[in-house]
Amino acid sequence: MAADAPRSNFIRQIIDKDLASGKHSSVHTRFPPEPNGFLHIGHAKSIVLNFGIAEDYQGQCNLRFDDTNPLKEKVDYVNSIQEDVKWLGYTWEGQPRYSSNYFDQLHAYAVELIEKGLAYVDFSSQDEMREMRGTLKEPGKNSPYRDTSVEENLQHFADMTAGKYEEGKAALRAKIDMSSPFMVLRDPVIYRVRFAHHHQTGDKWCVYPMYDFTHCISDALEGITHSLCTLEFQDNRRLYDWVLDNISIDCHPQQIEFSRLNLQYTVMSKRKLNLLVEEGKVSGWDDPRMPTIAGMRRRGYTPSSVREFCHRIGVTKMDNQVEMSMLEACIRDELNHGAPRAMAVIDPVRLVIENYPAGEVEQLQAPNHPNDESMGSREVPFAREIFIEREDFRESANKKYKRLVLDKEVRLRNAYVIKAERVEKDADGNITTIFCSYDPETLGKDPADGRKVKGVIHWVAAEHAKPAEFRLYDRLFQVPNPAAEEDFFSTLNPDSLVVKQGYVEPSMAAAEAEKPFQFERIGYFCADSKDSSAEHLVFNQTVGLRDTWNDEA
Repeated sequence: MAADAPRSNFIRQIIDKDLASGKHSSVHTRFPPEPNGFLHIGHAKSIVLNFGIAEDYQGQCNLRFDDTNPLKEKVDYVNSIQEDVKWLGYTWEGQPRYSSNYFDQLHAYAVELIEKGLAYVDFSSQDEMREMRGTLKEPGKNSPYRDTSVEENLQHFADMTAGKYEEGKAALRAKIDMSSPFMVLRDPVIYRVRFAHHHQTGDKWCVYPMYDFTHCISDALEGITHSLCTLEFQDNRRLYDWVLDNISIDCHPQQIEFSRLNLQYTVMSKRKLNLLVEEGKVSGWDDPRMPTIAGMRRRGYTPSSVREFCHRIGVTKMDNQVEMSMLEACIRDELNHGAPRAMAVIDPVRLVIENYPAGEVEQLQAPNHPNDESMGSREVPFAREIFIEREDFRESANKKYKRLVLDKEVRLRNAYVIKAERVEKDADGNITTIFCSYDPETLGKDPADGRKVKGVIHWVAAEHAKPAEFRLYDRLFQVPNPAAEEDFFSTLNPDSLVVKQGYVEPSMAAAEAEKPFQFERIGYFCADSKDSSAEHLVFNQTVGLRDTWNDEA
């Protein structure tokens, strides 16, 4: 199936039925992130689902920030979320929306519930509320404030709004059913006192609505037809419907739940991701090891590869762990066909071609892609001294080793056939220089006498190559499901980042940040968007040339 082609799923089947029955004449979805952290690959699944459905049905999709907790929200997060959605290739309907845009209406609906005897101000402490709430096996107990009169509750809520109560001293609760088998319906708090500056409304409010009260009303005010959320909100749908059923609002969106994305060897909790940042376990939210969209972008993932991954995993109601290799396959498949090639040496050893003229430099032609002539070619300097990978040479080896061996021949990529003659070592026995000869008649063709040279290795010209730092990434955690561990920090992989110092061909000095390349025989890389410069080249490994995850399992 072609990339970005829509896959049928149970949500699309519901929408098809709604449109066919005339329940809705159009489709209106929304993506409602909380601006309390950077988006991760799990949010990408929701973005692709909500925006993709809107596109496919010629409908609309809103971007709405559910900003009801000013203590944890930042404008930086708002900006990063907008950037991530745009990077993935989507445009929202109109201007970005905020739940805080509706604070006046939300407050009025809270007053309406009080007037209907369906909400009351509770002065119980949080511990007392928790005690009265009951358990899954035992019903809750009514608050002593549950039967306060409407008039008194209206005055108490007005006093809350005026800032006359300290934080934690008063809360507005919905009056539903303390014996309900669903904990979410046991008189949930819908407003609390919070003296905090809000990034959108400033200091206008000192009472803020809870997420469950806000979300459904925001959906209704925006005319959302299908409110898509993950399975952990399945029970909350009962509160979602209760609120809308008991206020004077015309629109009643349908909440539909689907399984969240759980990716192996990482965590999908923003709280845990924030801890990684705060404790310095990673360099930031956009660390290339993080499952954040910003981190993946910095590592060299493309928007189309992320969208394709979201399509491949599908939309179901079944929770499962997705293998990391599935994500890597999407970017590897794309870059194999679309990434230009270049040469780099990440663990260099010097090689001298003794019969090549000293001081001479040739400009050899190298294709930018071996299977796509339309991508053109580039010039690569070739000279007497070059660097090759240390692992590409052995003093002796069996016949399975197809690289350079003493007294054996190998071809240099896009260049000549060389033969290793001798080596030079330091005091510790480490090889410092390999001395070779070359056959000048083998540029672009086999040896004239018919001898076969099977191995091919990459290289860079020593004098012309550019020094570069290579950041090699592995899985961030050592176990498939670190979130299940009591101390998930203890499962961090100490080798999730390995830094190498090597060289790249000179054309890479102009590499654009986040633009992917294949360094031949090594892997796919891109220039780092933060740390790389013409004076100090830094390349992030996106993915290896083949799947090594299952090999290591």
